[in-house]
Amino acid sequence: MPKGPRQLSGHFGAENLTHYGGVYLLHRFLTRIGFKRAVATDLRLAQRNNRYSVGEMLLALLYPISLGLERIETTQLLRQNGVFQYLTGLPRYPEATTLRRFLLRVAPMVLPKLRTLHDRLLARMTVWPRRPPRLLFDVDSTVLVVYGTQEQARIGYKPKKRGRPSYHPLLCFEGQTQDFWHGELRLGDTHTASGAVALLTACFAKVPAGVRMVIVRADKGFSDPTLVEWLEGQGAGFVIVARLTGPIKRKLAHLRYTSPSPGVEVAEFSYQPTRWPHPYRFVVIRRPQPEEPTAQLTLCKLGKYHYQVLVTNLALQPLNLWRFYNDRAGVELIIKHLKGEYTLGNMPTRHFRANETYFHLRLLAYNLVNWFKRLCLPPEYQTATLQTLRHKILLMPAQLLRVGNRPRLTLPASGAREAAWAHALQHIDRLVW
Repeated sequence: MPKGPRQLSGHFGAENLTHYGGVYLLHRFLTRIGFKRAVATDLRLAQRNNRYSVGEMLLALLYPISLGLERIETTQLLRQNGVFQYLTGLPRYPEATTLRRFLLRVAPMVLPKLRTLHDRLLARMTVWPRRPPRLLFDVDSTVLVVYGTQEQARIGYKPKKRGRPSYHPLLCFEGQTQDFWHGELRLGDTHTASGAVALLTACFAKVPAGVRMVIVRADKGFSDPTLVEWLEGQGAGFVIVARLTGPIKRKLAHLRYTSPSPGVEVAEFSYQPTRWPHPYRFVVIRRPQPEEPTAQLTLCKLGKYHYQVLVTNLALQPLNLWRFYNDRAGVELIIKHLKGEYTLGNMPTRHFRANETYFHLRLLAYNLVNWFKRLCLPPEYQTATLQTLRHKILLMPAQLLRVGNRPRLTLPASGAREAAWAHALQHIDRLVW
């Protein structure tokens, strides 16, 4: 059996190695779309300490989020990585304490400008390379449990870890591109539908001219007459899971069902719930009980059937409407990835404004990575998770050399990754901004 080396000495101190070689592609992309220039010019603030600009500090926070460094303290690894600093154009990398103090100091002033910049990039990405004929807004809320004494954290409804304080953000994503569209970090005891009209008002304000239709999909927490009336006033379509009140439950057993697909029966009726402005179309999906659907899609069990009821103003056939709504399950997966891969629930400080700023930085990082995948990477990477993207692209070991007094990044031999690298560079150079 072949033997490995028995006498091998280790030497620390090499300054031209990094295991973040793929971050160069992300740097090229951010430069090409003008993001790095925008954070340098649009987010200027008067500071007593001019060692780091606001733009450098924000980039020093965004890169670790994309690279999987879950906490601010772990960014210390990048201070000793000279190649990473060279590849990202950050000649100096701040200490973790400096990053935390930056959030505490400038959060109230930076956050509005940061969100404006995010919205401007979103508007450009929405119409590039072509304007979509319609937009799908998937609205949902989630619970972010916190530990410690975070400001504005409250004890609210949580199926798990009851009694823990939390935040309860409200989020909206575009269902076709999965881009984050708008969101707010709320107190933990806030009702699900509270602020939904304000959220969607902000979402509709970002809809580019020429979009012919906007459709909103939401779960039963948003089955609210005020929201439905507002959506109708905007001329928007909607599909919302209905609350199964007593009158609706009594109707279910007396409807005439048809079976357009094996194992699925459908029916519909017109009904005006209390405080709703007029009657609406309700679509009922009935399936036999032995089936075990996910908790997200099961709302009621009556007799030997599972029932799901949707209220809508769309003219789709019942089965097609049900399938169209079920595509909204993608937003649940996005939120799961945000919590796991972008550590959306980790709050770096005890102050709400600083936590809110870091919350929106994570959502901005999510969109930047999403745009990078969609515009620059091969088709097989379009649906890749951030963990896969890190493993195959961003965390590529590399060595920085100088050949003929010109820098060269040497990467490991790998057919698939080498092809993805060449594909990304080619498409980045083709971006017209």
